[in-house]
Amino acid sequence: MSAAPSAQTIETAVAPLRDDPGRSAVLTDIDGTLAPIVERPEQAAVPDETRAALAELSGRFGLVGCISGRRAEEARELVGVEGIAYAGNHGLELLLAGDRSPRLDPSLEGRDDAAARYVAGLDGGSLLGAGLRVEDKGPIQALHWRGAEDERGAEARAHEIAAEAGRAGLEPRWGRKVLELRPVGGGGKGAAVAGLLAGEGIEAAIYAGDDRTDLDAFRRLRELSEEGRLRTAVCVGVSSPEAPPELAGDSDFTVEGPPGWLTVLRALAG
Repeated sequence: MSAAPSAQTIETAVAPLRDDPGRSAVLTDIDGTLAPIVERPEQAAVPDETRAALAELSGRFGLVGCISGRRAEEARELVGVEGIAYAGNHGLELLLAGDRSPRLDPSLEGRDDAAARYVAGLDGGSLLGAGLRVEDKGPIQALHWRGAEDERGAEARAHEIAAEAGRAGLEPRWGRKVLELRPVGGGGKGAAVAGLLAGEGIEAAIYAGDDRTDLDAFRRLRELSEEGRLRTAVCVGVSSPEAPPELAGDSDFTVEGPPGWLTVLRALAG
């Protein structure tokens, strides 16, 4: 477990954004970052103090956005803050402030039900017997095994399904005790970051996440910095016992769980 960052580390990291909030973006993952990880996704909750911090930032910063593996409308309902952007299904859906419904990634045209059709062809009883629960997220189908009687056996079966799905033309992506099956191409949290920042006049951005999918967002932020499109890019890893080993190495600094990220949000608010 990495040591908690000092107050000076956090202050130094957020100073460029706090000094020019109108041209700065605060972007964040949700599950494991804003909300503690729970056994079932429907049990997740964003603490009131975290929601209040996001609401405060939304009135001052040029862009505040949540990037999630959940569907965009579900992410908005869970976070409960109006006036901010939500990228759902790992970037395949974009729900901007004021939008009534999400915009789908154009790359999905004609393929948005490919994963659902594949999963429908699997033996549902066999999946349940292996400890795998199916979550229908539209263009993405998720197989969860958190809390299964035999988590190792369930994960082994998920690896078999991932290989089969890959041969069927789908793209498997792994998260914390979850396998997601999606159409090949498009989306990704890196693409979501780029989409949210496009045309916003943003010059500085911070992103926090806890899982392997968040590393795509880290990489994209750094690419935008190297290309000169951002003068400041800060990547914050939210650590936990289940965090991927590479999270700490790919972060500018890490914080311990959602309470650690809340500390950074409060520092951004000054």
